[in-house]
Amino acid sequence: MIRLSDVHLKLASAAGEVNILRGLNLAVARGETVGVAGPSGSGKSTMMMVIAGLERPSSGEVLVAGQDLTALGEDALARFRRARIGIVFQAFHLIPTMTALENVAVPLEFAGRPDAFDSAAASLAAVGLGHRLAHYPGQLSGGEQQRVALARAFAVEPSLLLADEPTGNLDGETGRQVIDLMFELADRHASTLILITHDPALAGRCRRMVRLVDGRILEGPRP
Repeated sequence: MIRLSDVHLKLASAAGEVNILRGLNLAVARGETVGVAGPSGSGKSTMMMVIAGLERPSSGEVLVAGQDLTALGEDALARFRRARIGIVFQAFHLIPTMTALENVAVPLEFAGRPDAFDSAAASLAAVGLGHRLAHYPGQLSGGEQQRVALARAFAVEPSLLLADEPTGNLDGETGRQVIDLMFELADRHASTLILITHDPALAGRCRRMVRLVDGRILEGPRP
């Protein structure tokens, strides 16, 4: 599903060039779950952005589902993400002026699905929010907002799910419930899962764990 080959990312700054990613090499099989742990500033979120085609590497090859993302233009990348990738962020990123149902339906509408709202309602029911369709994000708890984000990510039945600190804004018990649900949905949809987290114990719930330290990957053991 994913193959990163000698991926580098350098960014300019007032203090000079900064090396964010330093020759990443990573292969992830279809259906595999991989936890990515490491200290703040190690490049975890940047690696996720590269895999999602939201950040272009300075050099190297990024293959996702057999597609070389570095060869695609912005419009083609957007279409590829829409068809293949679900993303869950720490900050939920829900549209505050839209209901839960509308938030989940948005990517389906962009994909031209005539059943966008019916599918969105089914996705919300699958995460236990069938009774919250007409509620706005401001009327939902943090855990409920992240469940809406999960419903939105899985509504398109992605072959790849990228989750960046999905429990970072949640209390411990709510976070555990969201993580359990995320793994359940990934298994149900046979989605490959990349879980970005600063918590090694959470990363250890995945089939494999890798660590990022100073922009470099250190492979971990398979549990």
